Amino acid sequence: MRHGDAGEGAPVGQPLQRLKTLYTPEERVRRDATKWTLVQGILAPVQFLVFLISLGLVLRYLSTGDGYTAATASIVIKTLVLYTIMITGAIWEREVFGCYLFAPAFFWEDVFSFLVLALHTAYLVMLFAGIGDPRQQMLVALAAYATYVVNAAQFLLKLRAARRDERIAAMSAPGTSGSRA
Repeated sequence: MRHGDAGEGAPVGQPLQRLKTLYTPEERVRRDATKWTLVQGILAPVQFLVFLISLGLVLRYLSTGDGYTAATASIVIKTLVLYTIMITGAIWEREVFGCYLFAPAFFWEDVFSFLVLALHTAYLVMLFAGIGDPRQQMLVALAAYATYVVNAAQFLLKLRAARRDERIAAMSAPGTSGSRA
């Protein structure tokens, strides 16, 4: 379909349907009012920083054999931060959308988050149960980190969509001319 064509199934010449936004106006108000939005806004970059440090330590261990204890501690810390952001994220989702997980706006992000959690948890099980050698454990951690990167990208795309929606709402609000003076 070319840009400017009518939506799928709509007769030619009719306008496109209104763009579906990430949040309804009521959800946006709840999102902006809850303290959990700030908590998520702080935890997300903290988790990413912990991830970067840990990734460096894991790669160092895998390439040199040095730093096993530091790499292991960093993965455990990363996993604890992940659990924290998942729990607080579920609370945030409950306050904004009325359900702890799988709100339509974040369904696929939540689904993929469970894969991220499963792989991080698998690493912890391997570590504490003594399953596999240190290299195998670190490779599971790398798999967990790869899924985390995909999941983080999903959430960044949602943040971008929310900002787009905010711009659209501001431009279409009564009393605005649509231009930025």
